[in-house]
Amino acid sequence: MKLLLTSGGVTNPSIHRALRETLGKPIEEATALIIPTAQWGHPMCSPQSAWMSTAGRWPERQDLVELGWKSVGLLELTALPSIDPDRWKPWVREADVLLVEGGDAMYLAFWMRESGLVELLPELTETVWVGISAGSMVMTPRVGDLFVEWNPAGGDEGLGLVDFSLFPHLDYPGWSENTSESAREWAEEIGGPAYAIDDQTAIAVVDGDVRIVSEGKWLPFGLAVDRDR
Repeated sequence: MKLLLTSGGVTNPSIHRALRETLGKPIEEATALIIPTAQWGHPMCSPQSAWMSTAGRWPERQDLVELGWKSVGLLELTALPSIDPDRWKPWVREADVLLVEGGDAMYLAFWMRESGLVELLPELTETVWVGISAGSMVMTPRVGDLFVEWNPAGGDEGLGLVDFSLFPHLDYPGWSENTSESAREWAEEIGGPAYAIDDQTAIAVVDGDVRIVSEGKWLPFGLAVDRDR
């Protein structure tokens, strides 16, 4: 699987170019599925925010479903356990890209496991995973207690598909928990390789190669990568 891990989506020309390069085809020739599941686990999200994400109706935001895909479908992970896998797995296999919205990363990780999507991921070698916030953090080894809003079983373990952790929305205006200082404290708790990225930054991971794509601000903690300019 190819990953484009973002904080705020496809928010600038550099990230847009990285998406096209990762897809290996024009966006208008690619089919997408959007996964809004993480929103149900976060107290800041609502039915209205989930609708705005899937309908592309966020004010002044055109970063996922509105990018000009050949087609966009909805994949709700909480519904999959009630559906025959032979029905929904072809939907996923046939998609060029999975657009994974933000919310709570632990809730998303739970439903990725519960639905069986995690077991399917190794087959999806050419599929592109475009994550926003929690949709990116879920792929990391640890989320960090700062970002856990839902996890009855405790812990902060992500899926570990990459070997670094991710702090999103770096220095986002008005968010006191997302400052650079908070990111440094979070990184100390994580205790492993990590990045803090703002909403103008993404991390592309293809065949083990990790590349920062940014028109904004990012902070590395214990790992060096190439940066797009």
